[in-house]
Amino acid sequence: MEDYYREILKEIGEDPDREGLARTPKRAGEAMRFMTRGYTESVDQLLNNAVFHEEYDNMVILKDIEFYSLCEHHLLPFFGLCHVAYLPAGKIIGLSKIARLVDMFSRRLQVQERMTAEIAHALEEAIQPRGVAVVCEAKHMCMLIRGVQKQNSSMVTSYVSGTFREDQRTRTEFMELLRISRSSDR
Repeated sequence: MEDYYREILKEIGEDPDREGLARTPKRAGEAMRFMTRGYTESVDQLLNNAVFHEEYDNMVILKDIEFYSLCEHHLLPFFGLCHVAYLPAGKIIGLSKIARLVDMFSRRLQVQERMTAEIAHALEEAIQPRGVAVVCEAKHMCMLIRGVQKQNSSMVTSYVSGTFREDQRTRTEFMELLRISRSSDR
C-alpha cells in the first residue's frame, strides 16, 4: 500500500522523499488498514458466545455509540453516533457486543444507509428479537469540505423491524427515550 500512497503524493505534485512526507506513505497505509479493519472481522467471531438466555422482555437501548467510517464514494470520513434498541424474545446480548457490531460495520468502506441496516441485521440474526431499531446520525466530510460545503448538515438514517415497525407506540417510545436521555445529558 505504501507504493500506492507514494504515487498519490507524486500525482498531486508533492515530493514523497521530502522530510515531512518521507514516512507518510507507510503511515497512510497503516491508517487505511486501521480504518478498514472491519473487513477482517466477522459477526460470529465478534460475538464470541456472548448471547444469553434471559426472560427480560422490555426494551434494551444502547445510545450514543460513536463511530467513524469512510465514505465509499470519496474515501472521506463520516462520523457520528449510533443508537441501537431491541426487544428481547428470550435472548439478550452482551452490551459491549452491540458497540463492537457498530465498530465492525463502520470500519469498512460504507454508505450510512447500508451500515445502519447491517448493524440491525446482525443483531436480528444473533438473538432473534421481537424487533430492532437502529438510528445513526453523522457528519459527512464529503458534504462539509468539498462539493456543496454545507457545514451544519448531518445525515440521519434509521432501520426498524418487528414490533418497532408494526407498533407506532413502540417506535415512539424508543424515539422519546432517545430524546429524554439526550436532554438529561445537558
